[in-house]
Parts: sequence; C-alpha cells; structure tokens
Amino acid sequence: MHLVIISGMSGAGKSYALHTLEDNGYYCIDNLPSQLLEALLSTPQIAKQPYLAVGIDIRGGRDSLLDTPDIIKRVRQRVPSTQVIYLYATQEVLRKRYNETRRRHPLTSEAQELDKAIALESTLLEPLAIDADLRLDTSHIGVYELGRMLTARISQTDQQHLSLMIQSFGFKHTAPSDSDFLFDVRCLPNPYWEPDLRTLTGRDAGIIEWLEKHEDVQRMYHDLRAFLDNWIPNIDKANQRAYLTVSIGCTGGRHRSVYLAEQLYKHFRKTLGENVILRHRELNYVR
Repeated sequence: MHLVIISGMSGAGKSYALHTLEDNGYYCIDNLPSQLLEALLSTPQIAKQPYLAVGIDIRGGRDSLLDTPDIIKRVRQRVPSTQVIYLYATQEVLRKRYNETRRRHPLTSEAQELDKAIALESTLLEPLAIDADLRLDTSHIGVYELGRMLTARISQTDQQHLSLMIQSFGFKHTAPSDSDFLFDVRCLPNPYWEPDLRTLTGRDAGIIEWLEKHEDVQRMYHDLRAFLDNWIPNIDKANQRAYLTVSIGCTGGRHRSVYLAEQLYKHFRKTLGENVILRHRELNYVR
C-alpha cells in the first residue's frame, strides 16, 4: 500500500488535494481523527487498497493532534511507503480566502477572531509540519496548478526513488519557503534591460541565445549542475526524504531563473527520468 496523509492549514487546499488524488486512483478519506488511523488500516476493505489518502487536520479537534506525531511514526513502521504532505499559506492569503468564501475557520468563535484562529492553528500543527515529507506553500498556487503539482509529484512518482522538482521564481514576488536548496542568480546579466527581449521568457529562443553568449551564465549553470550531481545521489541513497525541491531565483522570475531551471530540468531528466518535475512559479507552468 502507498499511504498519503494530507494535512495542513485550513484554507490551504487540502480538500482539493484529496480530490486530485482520488481522480488519480487513490481511495480517499477526509477529516479522519488520527486516533482512528491504525484501526482504519486494519479493516479488510482498506487493507486491500493499493493507494490510500487520508486527510488529518484541526477539524478532528485539538486533542486529536497531540498524539498524531507518535501515531504517524507507528504507521510508518507498518506502512513504509507512508508519506505526509503538509499544505500551508501565509496568514494574509488565508485571511483573504476565508473572507472571499465567507466560510468559518474551524477555530473561530465569538471570542476569537480569524487572524488569531489562523495563528493558533499554525502553532497546533507545527509538529506535523516539521515531520512532513513534502511541504507545499500554496500562497501563489491556484487550485489547478496545485492539482498538476500533486499529480506530478505524488501519483505519478516511483516511490522507490527521490522526486526532484526544479522551480524558477522571482524574488520580488517573495522567495518560496518550501525549498530544500535555493540559489540566487540575480548576479547574472539581465536580458530585461534589452527592450527587444523584455517581453520574452527564458523558454524563448531570443532569451536563450542572449544568455548563452554570456560566460557567467554558463559558468553558473555548470556550477549548479555539478553541485546537484554530487549531492542528489547521496540524498537519494540515504533515503532521508522522498521529495527534494531546488529553487532558482532572479528578480522577476521570467528570464534568468527560467532559463537555468529549464537547462537543469533537461539534464536531470536524462539521469533521473520521470521523477523530475519542472515548475516556473511566475509563469504558472508545471511539467
């Protein structure tokens, strides 16, 4: 059995994540108190399921979260392929989502306003966040992109090997907080200042040709590739994690970072195969 536990902040996209996994062949159960997880795995119908996804979060009650880390440890011993996915977003984004949908946060009450409820939930879920195999910041992700990312990283991934995501981003839109390695390439020549190239992206021939003429750009690419070539096999061999996210950032996230992410993606697809995913955050692109 491959078991995926979906947890995280209310309003971060957990329900949609479960729907995505269900569409990809997982038997899904939402809002399960963690104390029932071990009993659930013992039921004959569930034991026969090759793919199972369970939603565990604050809706099960505060007390249910206290034992959750220990329960998950026991479940991991029983089902070695268990993976915990934690979804979260910034307080500002979560507040906006709740105000737009007019839904009630599970921890709000007449005596507790929304911002305090969000902050309290984050504190209560911190042990789960720390132990998660994959943390996804959905602040800048729409539901369709979230679905594509989960499909690529979970339901189509060979669980015996590391899943590598290479993503580009722009620092002016904030750096992603879910990166394992983050590289700043703003020191490289910037095609933004070329009027004819400004509207293009690092996937376009004009930008590619311009960047490949600069020795610093090629030196950066080879340095990044050499670093990752050296260390990714060690991480995979040690089996310390199922997911690795490498983020490449420039100013706007449309030119230099996109070009380098594309080149690294092409290289690692040859060496690691289908377990490599490419994401351009500012272009809303996942492959």
